[in-house]
Amino acid sequence: MSFAVPDSVRPIRDAVQAFMTERVEPAEVVLHEAGSEAVSLLRELQAQAKKEGLWALGHPRELGGGGLPFLDYVYVNEVQGRSEFGQLALGTFTLQDSLMLRLHASPEQRERFLAPLVQAEIWPSFAMTEPNVSSSDPTQLQTTAVLDGDEWVINGHKWFTTGADRAAYTTVMCRTETDTAPHLAFSMILVPTDTPGYTIVRDTPVLGIDGGHCEVRYSDVRVPAANLLGPRGQGFVIAQQRLGPGRIFHCMRWLGQAQRAFDLMCRRLHERSAFGRPLADKQLMRQHVFDSYTEIQSARLLTLSAAEAIDRGEQARVEIGVAKVAGARMLHNVIDRAIQVYGAAGLTPDTPLDRMYRHARAGRIYDGPDEVHIDSVGRRILGEYAAGGNWEFGLR
Repeated sequence: MSFAVPDSVRPIRDAVQAFMTERVEPAEVVLHEAGSEAVSLLRELQAQAKKEGLWALGHPRELGGGGLPFLDYVYVNEVQGRSEFGQLALGTFTLQDSLMLRLHASPEQRERFLAPLVQAEIWPSFAMTEPNVSSSDPTQLQTTAVLDGDEWVINGHKWFTTGADRAAYTTVMCRTETDTAPHLAFSMILVPTDTPGYTIVRDTPVLGIDGGHCEVRYSDVRVPAANLLGPRGQGFVIAQQRLGPGRIFHCMRWLGQAQRAFDLMCRRLHERSAFGRPLADKQLMRQHVFDSYTEIQSARLLTLSAAEAIDRGEQARVEIGVAKVAGARMLHNVIDRAIQVYGAAGLTPDTPLDRMYRHARAGRIYDGPDEVHIDSVGRRILGEYAAGGNWEFGLR
């Protein structure tokens, strides 16, 4: 495949990029405040996106979305990721949840949650991570759900349930089975956030940023048995279906952030002078440009290669794992160099870099820490050799 943006995708990608640079990015100062003015402004941006045909582009058309094919949407996601508010303004923040419901929800669940989800009339949230359990080994999750008559009774403690403070419901990963293999012991259950016993403990700050990453306790939370999402014991299967493409979306959005940081850095090198010469004339500054270019381009090719494999119907676990690790590291490094070029100004809110830097560091942890992906990739590749084969790059 060609890794350039296809001509067929270019018009919609250009329209999204213009929406991001001309409207979303200038609105960030207000949106960061998270008050009533921010809520009103976000709704206005969403209304504009719907009016201009830019709304929910990756969602299937029959759900009310734009119906872009997976690979086309991957290219669009690259420019949507320039701002942390891109997903919210363009209605794609619900994509992973709506696709999960589309695959596994009952007709009743689809009617209740799916259509309003795509239109951002309600917000979703997803609860897997627990504070007292290593997320690198999710088979140790402690939250339980016991069937009592026609109700599930849920008890447990989750955190980093992003968006729970404004969500209509949470999809909860919980242990429902005993005396079975660990990866068959968990199920997904839909829990409306106004259910008695569902208690938000706090919005957990992440490197000083309050971003709706909620800590939630479940104390004898009762929901109908019909709130089970998919079959019992299939929680891990559903989670992997959700997380695989989601990691590609993360990687492409990171490329948008990296592009923005790279632009800021290169322009600063021309605008700023030291010792009578522009910073762009300094050899060490050109090293920053070279290193950032190399990492951005490498991460982009890895991500698009993984996306192409997914589009072919492959699990692409090696490709996804490599792209996720390389992408998160790349984003951190590129923003770090841009801050270095800006000097003290890069540490302040005068540029978007300080907030971008803090968000970037979290990328090496969520959706699987680097170490888990590295170990998994190494194990899978070595497994090919153990079976008498090899890993032929030219044929992958």
